Amino acid sequence: MHDSATIRAHALAAALIFALGAPFGAVPAAAQEPAAPPPAPAQAAETHIGLIYRPQPAPSSYDAEAPPEDEGVAGARMGIADTNTTGRFTKQSYALDEVALTEGGVSAVDAARGLAAKGVRYVVLALPADEVLAVSDALKGSGAALFNAAAPDDRLRGADCRANLFHVAPSRAMLTDALAQYLTVMRWRKLFLIVGPNEADKLYADALRNSARKFALKITAEKPWTFGPLAKARGDTPTRAEAMVFTRGLDYDMAVVADEAADWGDYVPFRTVDPRPVGGTQGLVATSWAPVLETWGAAQAQNRFRRLSGRLMRPLDYQVWASIRAVGEAATAKKTADPAVIVPYLTDPAFNLPAYKGVSLSFRPWDHQLRQPLIVVQPKALVSVAPEQGFLHQRTPLDTLGIDLPETACKLK
Repeated sequence: MHDSATIRAHALAAALIFALGAPFGAVPAAAQEPAAPPPAPAQAAETHIGLIYRPQPAPSSYDAEAPPEDEGVAGARMGIADTNTTGRFTKQSYALDEVALTEGGVSAVDAARGLAAKGVRYVVLALPADEVLAVSDALKGSGAALFNAAAPDDRLRGADCRANLFHVAPSRAMLTDALAQYLTVMRWRKLFLIVGPNEADKLYADALRNSARKFALKITAEKPWTFGPLAKARGDTPTRAEAMVFTRGLDYDMAVVADEAADWGDYVPFRTVDPRPVGGTQGLVATSWAPVLETWGAAQAQNRFRRLSGRLMRPLDYQVWASIRAVGEAATAKKTADPAVIVPYLTDPAFNLPAYKGVSLSFRPWDHQLRQPLIVVQPKALVSVAPEQGFLHQRTPLDTLGIDLPETACKLK
């Protein structure tokens, strides 16, 4: 027989099960079925950013300064990685669509149309000015936003400006203005301008002349370079002796070289008859980026780039990186990657791009040029940063570099 305590326990259990709606002896449903799995986290929306570029050809002979084959591409890959780091917190992700233009392959326009057909609405162009313009016109009305990361031509910000094109590469006017500001601060006002034979050299010289007028510098002498690519010559040649006396009898504080192909500009320093500094496209250079920049967090960016690519970061790498980061910063701020929202926001005063320059960068609404400080460097050290102190502007000192609103020939269309 069961004792009374046992009988009472069974009775209490039966009453409890009956009150819960289960028959006596049944196992509760919660114990029979596994718990429902938690809902899956929302998937990040993936935004594709295209990069159209021409791979750098391998040099035919040893060249210590030859551009790396992945110039620009490595910057794009770091830009995607950095943007995805931020995107993890906002449920946004980014992917890079690389298109390398090879000899005999598709044109830049066909490559851009192919990306647009796949739904890519942001495309970075590491291309010359003519191809940038052709792509911009081909994608007009498609809703795509294009970023010029390489072409410094002022006409792309002037008479040939386009509403769907944003310029992250500094213009030639910005580069020569930055150099001219430093020369003004140093009171090196008399310039000897040496112009190379290429069309790009002539465009740089035009920009330098405009900067000289703008900052009250005087070009006291100007000569074309006619001695060939001496900076790349091997051994001594008769033309070297001729170049040694190229600067004789001139009155100037600084020689400014216009040699965008780097054929001869590096030959000039330390070979002038009188001891004078050399700047322009070689020597003392204004640029968007250089390995010697370490302040404002740039050292961390330099180290991160080196770990990812195994080499130093170059200006084109930085400009492609900044193009991708501009898309990411805008998408984070607006919580969408819709070009209909992002493109107008890029020129909104609220937009800003942190980019290791000490100040946030922004796009000028009148020509879509990225406002940015430029660094003035020699090969081993940072010399100065433009805008220089004392150069003021009613909007921002950054607008003292390049073509300002009252002078612009741009009519966005």
